Amino acid sequence: MESILTGSQSSRASLRDVHSINPTQLMARIESYEGREKKGISDVRRTFCLFVTFDLLFVTLLWIIELNVNGGIENTLEKEVVQYDYYSSYFDIFLLAVFRFKVLILAYAVCKLRHWWAIALTTAVTSAFLLAKVILSKLFSQGAFGYVLPIISFILAWIETWFLDFKVLPQEAEEENRLLFVQDASERAALIPAGLSDGQFYSPPESEAGSEEEAEEKRDSEKALLEL
Repeated sequence: MESILTGSQSSRASLRDVHSINPTQLMARIESYEGREKKGISDVRRTFCLFVTFDLLFVTLLWIIELNVNGGIENTLEKEVVQYDYYSSYFDIFLLAVFRFKVLILAYAVCKLRHWWAIALTTAVTSAFLLAKVILSKLFSQGAFGYVLPIISFILAWIETWFLDFKVLPQEAEEENRLLFVQDASERAALIPAGLSDGQFYSPPESEAGSEEEAEEKRDSEKALLEL
């Protein structure tokens, strides 16, 4: 009997908790989450795409400065692009930034990918290429840009990886879980009538132990008195 009473009390408490949720607040939250979905891309993902664009523009700016420093844009551009030399040209580092930009924007802005394989590919290719170029090339003999461009490209690639893996994907997963929770709570609240009260969950009082035996003994005593 005690277990039945405890179960009925817990059920009443859970129903009160669900019904106590304000439907207006639930609908407002659902509309806000749906509005974010309609935008097509989350705020944190948009920030990531802006940083990828900054990566490309920053490396391009550094490369253009390097072209001007080493004898003018036209002459140096012809030397590094037309007469490309792996051991002394910075043109491949610029192409590496273009490669990262195209792959990441296509994967996470156009296709809205929710996996880390694209960023893992770009970071692995960037790291391997830059390590090989630093070891085999003669960039260090060409001044400060021989250090700056490879190091900046390496750092930017790993910042993009960290930002996506620790900010973009976890935050979007958390927002999706919140939306599912709010929708589930709204559905549970809609199933409960508005006028629900505790009186509708009436449990009969527990019968007194031995009441039937006492009544029978009383009847037997009355019969004995009548016989006397």
